[in-house]
Amino acid sequence: MTTRTRIREEHWNPEPGGYRAWRRQTYLGSGDAFWEQSAAALLRWEVKTRSGFRISPQDKVRSGARPQIIVPVGPVSIHEPVEVVDVVEADDVVGFAYRTLPGHPVSGEEAFILRRLGPSVFLEIRSLTAASDRGVWRSVFWLLLGAQKLTRWRYLWALRQRRS
Repeated sequence: MTTRTRIREEHWNPEPGGYRAWRRQTYLGSGDAFWEQSAAALLRWEVKTRSGFRISPQDKVRSGARPQIIVPVGPVSIHEPVEVVDVVEADDVVGFAYRTLPGHPVSGEEAFILRRLGPSVFLEIRSLTAASDRGVWRSVFWLLLGAQKLTRWRYLWALRQRRS
């Protein structure tokens, strides 16, 4: 699979053959301190960990890294192998994209991008999803799509500014 969720707009292909494309942006908060905290948290996988996942190892995001995303489901854990394919750290844009590897319950890519527009901080999430080529995961793809909807909602709230 060629990577299409790269962070830079010119690499995003919203109509990939065979993949369900999804993209949302949400306001998170404002201010320089909030931007700094959010950018650091995003690059430590906190958009995932605050959404109920574990990352192993939970090192800072870096291009080429191949961590396991671990999904606790009751007494068992599902391991989702991924590879980080793009990382951006600029003054007003911070983010990363990863692709799934064989053994992941779905095939696809996901990107998390923080943007600062003036004092406002926004999170954009992009994903491309298709059924895995693995039989057992392929047979429950419709369930995985339902779980993905819930997970995306969690992502959109994970880094939101806390009201004091």
